[in-house]
Amino acid sequence: MKKYALAYAMNDSLPMFTGEDLKCLTHINLAFGLVKGNELDMSMLTNIELTEKFRLWNPEIKIVLSIGGWGAGGFSEMAMTGAGREAFAASCLKAVERFGLDGIDIDWEYPCSSQAGIASDPRDRENFTLLLKALRERLGGRSLSIAAGAGEYFIEGTEMDKVADIVDYVQIMTYDMRNGFMNEAGHHAALYVGAGDNSGLCTENMVRLFNRAGVPLEKLVIGAAFYSRRWDGVRDKNNGLLQPADTTGQGGPGYGDITEGFISQGGFRKYWDNSAKAAYLWNGSTFISYEDPEAVTLKCRYVKDEGLLGLMYWEHGCDSTHTLVQVIGRELA
Repeated sequence: MKKYALAYAMNDSLPMFTGEDLKCLTHINLAFGLVKGNELDMSMLTNIELTEKFRLWNPEIKIVLSIGGWGAGGFSEMAMTGAGREAFAASCLKAVERFGLDGIDIDWEYPCSSQAGIASDPRDRENFTLLLKALRERLGGRSLSIAAGAGEYFIEGTEMDKVADIVDYVQIMTYDMRNGFMNEAGHHAALYVGAGDNSGLCTENMVRLFNRAGVPLEKLVIGAAFYSRRWDGVRDKNNGLLQPADTTGQGGPGYGDITEGFISQGGFRKYWDNSAKAAYLWNGSTFISYEDPEAVTLKCRYVKDEGLLGLMYWEHGCDSTHTLVQVIGRELA
């Protein structure tokens, strides 16, 4: 079975796609639709007409609408009642039919959690399943997927064994594993646990976690990051790796901005953690965790070696060089 290569793309990134990019991909996830009351709101996707061009470039491409994202609320309230779930599912079907889309991707961050500043409720756990059931019934044979947080918190807030029976695939966001809540500098998207890292925060462990929770390996998609995480005021020891910082892991430059000029002007040196299979930059006080072509290559090979469904990435606009998508296209072809 051909492996999936999925690009998350925000509205402003859609014009950046090229014909060569489209040859590397099986899916594009349009980010994002939003929940407004019990209806789907697509008003942010003003470039959606570009999908017609994408289909000319690659007639086999699947165009999926992703709904939600970090800080996007309305899910808990909408999913609380059967009427709300049914109305929302009906509005999703209407949008799919109107724009000729291939499916829906739910990116609720996160059921039973208000860490992103949205409403939550303990009943989200069951209601998440019920929402997906309502969508499956409306969408029929069209694609239905979710984006899942890479951590035990997502397992605890959902019924992943039941979810796995409903959806076509589960995309684990195996990035931001070290994030804006953590002031220890380290890899945010590592494939494996690095030496001396007791956090367990790596792609391999997240795959095992979701598999144990009931998601078959052949329904799992892992994530690659086209952007970085940056810590400042990091203790100058071990090249900053696993050291305390004055800041938490803030969003850093996209891969396209991590040029030789950026590296030299910032006084950075590039490092490769061979145990974690992860790249990073260090200049004595600032630590930048990112994914380079070697890291993305190894994630793609992990997908094939472990029998996973595919690899997705966030976000297309972060690599103006188009280098990383070409790596994915080559490795997953």
